[in-house]
Amino acid sequence: IMAWENHTLNSNFILLGIFDHSPTHIFLFSLVLGIFTVAFMGNTIMVLLIYLDTQLHTPMYLLLSQLSLMDLMLICTTVPKMTFNYLSGKKSISLAGCGTQIFLYVSLLGAECFLLAAMAYDRYVAICHPLRYSILMSQKICCLMAVSSWVVGSFDGIIVIAVALSFPYCGSREIPHFFCDVPALLTLSCTKTLLFERLMFICCVIMLLFPVAVIIASYVHVIMAIICMGSGEGRRKAFATCSSHLMVVGMYYGAAMFIYMRPVSDRSPTQDKMVSAFYTILTPMLNPLIYSLRNKEVARAFMKVLGKDKSGE
Repeated sequence: IMAWENHTLNSNFILLGIFDHSPTHIFLFSLVLGIFTVAFMGNTIMVLLIYLDTQLHTPMYLLLSQLSLMDLMLICTTVPKMTFNYLSGKKSISLAGCGTQIFLYVSLLGAECFLLAAMAYDRYVAICHPLRYSILMSQKICCLMAVSSWVVGSFDGIIVIAVALSFPYCGSREIPHFFCDVPALLTLSCTKTLLFERLMFICCVIMLLFPVAVIIASYVHVIMAIICMGSGEGRRKAFATCSSHLMVVGMYYGAAMFIYMRPVSDRSPTQDKMVSAFYTILTPMLNPLIYSLRNKEVARAFMKVLGKDKSGE
């Protein structure tokens, strides 16, 4: 066992990646880089707009800025390393690098789950209890929700990384993925990981299903309130805000449940890579587009900043 542990500590892992150098894959790689650029710029703009525009200093936009920040960190956790490996021809990643990727990826996944639940609760209070909104969603409560999401996500990341790196790894040390993902890493373990897989499943039930329950309960009340609304304009505005959020929730939770709530024996490396690519690259790009295109206040803030820039020239 000591020899295995020494082997684990002294060796790098090999990331097999997702692309080869065929024309089709070169095109797909270029597409991923394009999506990464849009996601990076889109989420950076969202964070800066919400920070700079005082009219967007409300609980809903504070939570949205945290979601954009998490998305920004998520794409920067995986894509730059994948790009470097692909362009340089090197496929290795150190144990420390692998551990960092796992910690950040799992932490951000968990944090986003709880943040989306907080955003659903915010919409529930805004639509079902508008007169009590300033009390039930005060700046203090909103900040507490945002900080709690980060803390719970980080705690989940610490548990997963501590257990995952305690296993001895041997054999080919080739990870069939474009980043260090726990399910892909477990296939290289020299020992049985069934107990850890069960622990991960329980963690996923808490981290995914508990927030989902909050989101469903919130939106059942919201939809009932929208149906009962007399004003057509109020109904349209409430539906536009909620539909944006529900689209984001559907993308996050669908992909996350597919990746983490299946046993290792049922996994296909190709399927996992495709879904992970969707989750880690495409969703962070769609999130700011969904919110900015369907939200007049964000569009107004953006035009206001552009207008200031023009006047300053």
